[in-house]
Amino acid sequence: MSVFQSRTLSLVLLIAMCVYLTSVSANYRRPTKVTTSCCTSVSDFHIKFRLQGYHIQNAMPPCVDAIVFYTVKGGKICSDPKAPWVNKRKQYLNVMKKQRRHV
Repeated sequence: MSVFQSRTLSLVLLIAMCVYLTSVSANYRRPTKVTTSCCTSVSDFHIKFRLQGYHIQNAMPPCVDAIVFYTVKGGKICSDPKAPWVNKRKQYLNVMKKQRRHV
């Protein structure tokens, strides 16, 4: 095999590899829709349900600033962090959490 034939064969193999890799990457399926499990809106109504905890959610579109309360029955309620009753409810849940730890 001559040097010219060897180089030609190497070039053909390189081109074939590039074509193959391009076709493989083109068939890679990216997700078309990313789902989020965050609050996209909040309520300022006072919660009447029994609560077991909460977490603070920071805004990062499409999510909004919210206090997410968890009900005893497993529900989640997105509340406005600026609502006047929210801080009292958070403090109450913090006290209850501390009492459970010390028991």
